[in-house]
Amino acid sequence: MEDEKSLIGRAKAHDKAAFSQLMTQYAGSMYKVAKAILKSDDDVADAMQETALSCWESIGTLQQTRFFKTWLIRILINHCNAIYRKNRRYVFGSIVPETAAADDSYANVEWMELLQCLGEKYRIVIVLYYVEGFSVREIADILKISQSAVKERMSTARKKMEKYYRQDGIGIVCEKIKA
Repeated sequence: MEDEKSLIGRAKAHDKAAFSQLMTQYAGSMYKVAKAILKSDDDVADAMQETALSCWESIGTLQQTRFFKTWLIRILINHCNAIYRKNRRYVFGSIVPETAAADDSYANVEWMELLQCLGEKYRIVIVLYYVEGFSVREIADILKISQSAVKERMSTARKKMEKYYRQDGIGIVCEKIKA
């Protein structure tokens, strides 16, 4: 298996196979981050596809190969936010049923329900930190917010998660803690 640095170098030289391998390697991470922002699997797929296209078109602008994943996730979040804003304009307050994720990496159904109970700004920092392993500094760079804002969101999210586990009734609790 070729190392990541070599794949990124080849992708920057517009090697389609290397770029495709990178996208396959990061598909799971991209799905988890996109799912934390978007509820619909169709929207998640659209965001991932748009991200791959954007990354392919602008891979030459990546200056340091060690920040490839951070760069990729930042682009993905921007596409997710654009889709989220677009969908919000079309829904006009109607309630859209949520579809369950078919992602086996979230073996614990409670974890997915807990994530859905958190507001987007809390959910994304939790996923980036605990699921994707980004540092507070990297999350601040990705989301373009201060490190103290990341820490505050993580603290608030942890408190909301604790509150969730101390109460019964997922649906009732979700409505109370969502922000």
